[in-house]
Amino acid sequence: MTRSPDNYLSLQVAALAGGVGGAKLARGLDRVLPPGNLTLIVNTGDDFEHFGLRVSPDLDSVCYALAGLADPVRGWGRADETWNCFSGLGELGAPTWFQLGDKDLALHLERTRLLQEGLSLSEVTRHFCERWGVRSRVLPMCDGQFRTQVRITDGSLLDFQEYFVRERCEPVISGFVFSRAEDIAPAPGVLSALEEADLVVLCPSNPWVSIDPILQLPGILEVLRKKTVIAVSPIIQGKSVKGPAAKMFAEMGIPPTSLSVLAHYSAFLEGFVYDLLDRDLFQNYEGERIIIRGLNTLMQNDEDKTRLAIEMLRFGQDLIARKAP
Repeated sequence: MTRSPDNYLSLQVAALAGGVGGAKLARGLDRVLPPGNLTLIVNTGDDFEHFGLRVSPDLDSVCYALAGLADPVRGWGRADETWNCFSGLGELGAPTWFQLGDKDLALHLERTRLLQEGLSLSEVTRHFCERWGVRSRVLPMCDGQFRTQVRITDGSLLDFQEYFVRERCEPVISGFVFSRAEDIAPAPGVLSALEEADLVVLCPSNPWVSIDPILQLPGILEVLRKKTVIAVSPIIQGKSVKGPAAKMFAEMGIPPTSLSVLAHYSAFLEGFVYDLLDRDLFQNYEGERIIIRGLNTLMQNDEDKTRLAIEMLRFGQDLIARKAP
């Protein structure tokens, strides 16, 4: 059945997300789509243990955003946070390179307790979302151990949080290593959410360390090649809106442009969104299979997030309509 162009609210959408940019668009999609129509599949490749606690930075950023709890200034962590425990750790000479606010610390304590009781990361995430009244479904990409490491030009490896937070993204990189168990699998519900989706959205997240870990999981790419998939560039005018994506592209000898982001995903995309500030880059674009669209992709408040989400859904609806008999 062909949907009308304005019937985007009926779409079943699966979105792949990580980082601040991913959390922002996730917030917009959640505000627009009816409850039950959106599933967020979130990167866990940068999860790690700190002070013996399981920390899931991308998962927490997305959940905080959907729950309306995210710090609107920093883009990560909780709003109205306090730092008493963190200050106390510093007074004791403990490592303080990774900031833990008091409310955030409570989440990590409870997550670790529930995991030690035998719950899966998926089950713990669902429990937190229910407590916070989150309307959409949030799934970690997997329940098993998956670690993203950054290869430095001297050949050494840094766990992602060591590179991103402790070293402040300063080392020059040459690539990435994804460490995982041989029997790693997507979390329950991930593949079915993708298979049942009318539209799959790749949020404006770092392609290398937020989206690629999800794509590394068995079965993901096979499903995406059969779906209507659109991606949003996290790079505008050669710079990342947030984070080190542009720096990573440049250090690996790839031009840090939205065109490079398009090329990175080209094997399975049907649609691609670039920021209007990059319109000159696409003046001579001759791709026939991948449809491109220029939009204002900066999201500085909830109104921006909602606007971009609506425009993305309408774009997706247009692509779906093109394929209808």
